[in-house]
Parts: sequence; structure tokens; C-alpha cells
Amino acid sequence: MVIFRKSTNFVAQKEVRIITFYQLYMNIAIVGTGYVGLVSGTCFAEMGAHVTCVDVDTQKIEKLKNGIMPIYEPGLEELVKRNVEYGRLQFTTDLTSVLDDVEVVFSAVGTPPDEDGSADLQYVLAVARQFGRSINKYTILVTKSTVPVGTAQKVKAAIQEELDKRGVQVPFDVASNPEFLKEGAAIKDFMSPDRVVVGTESEKAKEVMTRLYKPFLINNFRVIFMDIPSAEMTKYAANAMLATRISFMNDIANLCERVGANVDSVRKGIGTDARIGTKFLYAGCGYGGSCFPKDVKALVHTGLDNGYHMEVIEAVERVNERQKSIVYDKIVKMAGSVKGKAIAIIGLSFKPETDDMREAPALVVIDRLLKDGATVRVFDPIAMEECKRRIGDSVTYCKNMYDAADGADVFALMTEWRQFRLPSWNVIKKCMTGNIVVDGRNIYDRQELEAMGFAYTRIGEK
Repeated sequence: MVIFRKSTNFVAQKEVRIITFYQLYMNIAIVGTGYVGLVSGTCFAEMGAHVTCVDVDTQKIEKLKNGIMPIYEPGLEELVKRNVEYGRLQFTTDLTSVLDDVEVVFSAVGTPPDEDGSADLQYVLAVARQFGRSINKYTILVTKSTVPVGTAQKVKAAIQEELDKRGVQVPFDVASNPEFLKEGAAIKDFMSPDRVVVGTESEKAKEVMTRLYKPFLINNFRVIFMDIPSAEMTKYAANAMLATRISFMNDIANLCERVGANVDSVRKGIGTDARIGTKFLYAGCGYGGSCFPKDVKALVHTGLDNGYHMEVIEAVERVNERQKSIVYDKIVKMAGSVKGKAIAIIGLSFKPETDDMREAPALVVIDRLLKDGATVRVFDPIAMEECKRRIGDSVTYCKNMYDAADGADVFALMTEWRQFRLPSWNVIKKCMTGNIVVDGRNIYDRQELEAMGFAYTRIGEK
């Protein structure tokens, strides 16, 4: 962090110029160097802010200082290294040490689901308490983590409790600034957002947040300010709507198979309606990741806490959990008993361009196949190490999709990475022992594969 301080060696004119120069920069801290925190901090630094990323994980901070990324996101490593080199981005384990120099602290710590599906706020409140124990001037604490409606009031109360213990009156504000980043495209989403949602309680906080985000929206300045509860709800509502579209289309796909319709034709037929649109209408083997499953569960729990059943959202979750087994069901339908058979699982991450396997459908399919006595051969361009961390050596890790297909009775696609879209089917046919292809993402051509002698099945087509 670059800090300009007064010096008696400067003449008055030079001193004023340096102080003015300093005021052009915003100094912020971001607590949590997970997916949201690290991407957000790096992008703020890329736009000229001076950013300190804070994390209690000493090992992670040391790796970041040495340019080693804890997550995979296209373009992130280059941005981190460049901004560290330019002095705009630094890492520490000590939030207290930087609070006197920052205007805004973002809380981007995890909110994992409890056993009942509610969001665990212990890390969010821990940040609030440390903030309250340490601030000495007006500072804004902004919650960027996805949190239930009403969390800001708990954060505010925790801060005030710590200030009361100290016996001091330090002005502060809380705000909500939920993230809308897509894994695999997070940097683009952050640098060119279609909207920024900010919940505030004061004009001062609104002015600071406007100044912070203005460089990102210079051509289409659209920060949507609202009250804090509405901002907190907006994040859940957005993810729940997208999850609903996915589960709706998967439900339609499963019915299409039973009545002889083609879900791809249905998708095109309804997607051209301007009221519906085409996005998130692709049938597949279910959604996963760190956001949709967790946020849908948390929204259902918020409803129950307030005496209301979120019946549509509850159904969305049920449909998705069932859909995660669809590829397994199709493998068994096509191959019969899988005991002793070799199954190639192509794609492990919950979506392309990430190594994230949280709630990935591939994990469900692999688990059921192994329990049935199959041998499983897997390949993913990025998520192999993450798979090893999760399930160890229970599967065979292969060097590419053709290696995975070698000797396999079934070739099953789980993640639609670009490099999987145009495989050499002649090579795969020669590699495989069997001829079954199960397309869990509907990216292959039935006529082409059947003409080559494959027994092909996809989702939403009889």
C-alpha cells in the first residue's frame, strides 16, 4: 500500500500537491481470499485502488505473496502478479494493521450451509467483531458474502457491541454489495458488470461506494442503490431464478423423453419468446458449484424462519438433486449391470473454466458407479487435483479423454469443456471396449455418432 504522509521537509505547495494526489486513490481491505475476495480485490487493484487482501490462513497468504493461486480462474494469476508488482495489491493476515489506512473493508468470507441448510454466519460476525475492536475513524464495512436478509443488522450490532466494550464512539456504516460473478468469467463480470447492487443506510456510505465503483461503469454507470434488506434478498433471488430455469428445463427434458419430444426443439421454441429468452434453458445433468445449491437451500430456510414455505424453490432443489443421477441412470439403462465394467467420466468440475467440484454432478455419478462395482476412469482439464483431494485414488486419473476412453465400456460426458466438443470419434471408437456414449450436456450429434456405430443417449430426447 502506498501511503503519503505529511513531512516538514516539503514546501507547502508540494505538500498540498502530494496530499491531493493521495486523495485520488482509494485504500480498501478485503477480508477473505477465496473466490470472491481474491477476484474482487485484484480487480479493484487493476482499476487503481490500493488493496490489502486479508486472510487468517497463513499458508494461503504466503503462497499469494509468492504468486501461487489458491483457485483457478482464467486470467487471475496474471492480474495478481501485475498488481503486486505495481504495489497496488498486497496480502496480510492482520486486518487491524491496515484499518487506519482504509476507507472501506469488504467482508468476503465463507457462509457455508449448516446441516439444516441455513447460512453459517460465524465468519461474517467474526469479521464484524474484529472491525469493531479495531477501527479508530469512520470506515464502512461492506458485506460481499452471500448472506440472509437481516444479516446487516447482526453485523451492525456486533460492531457496536465491540465499540461499547472499548468505551469509544467511532462513526461507521455497514453496507451490502452482493457479488454476481460467474466462475470462469469472473474477471470480465467484475470489470464490466451489467449492474452493481449496493444496499446502504446513509448518504455518506452511498457517496463512497459510488466513487469506488465509478471507474468500472464509466460508459454505462449503473449502480443500483437500495435499502440493505433488499440488496441482501436480490442476491438470493437472482440465483434462485437461474436455478429455477435450469430445474424447469430439466423437468421438461425428462418429460420429453417419455412423450417422444425433443427438448432442444422445445428450448428453441420457447426461447424465442422475448418474455422468456434463451439463457439458462439448456437441459443437462443438474447444477452444482458454490452458489446455486447453497443459496437455494438458504432461501428455503429463510422462508421457514419467517413462517413461509418457498414451494417453488423447494421443488427446484428436489428436481436438481434427482437430476444429478440422470447420467448414472442412463448408463445403467444402456449397459445393464455396471459391475466389473469400465466407465469413462469426461469432465469433473461443476462447469467449464473452473476447478470447482463443490456439489458437482460428477461426484454423484462416480459415487454410485463405484458402489455398483464399476471401475471409473476420469479426465478433466483443470479439476484433476481437486478430484484427488475429494475422492483419493478410488478412480483412475487419465491424461486426456482418449486415455480415459481406453478400454471403457461407456463414455459419459459430465462437463462441456470446449476441448470436449469436437473429439475424434474414430479414435475413441478404437480405444473403447464398448460403444455406449452418454451425453450429459447435449453437445454431440446423434446422427453422427449412430452412423459410426455408437449407442448414443442424451437428456430430453427419446
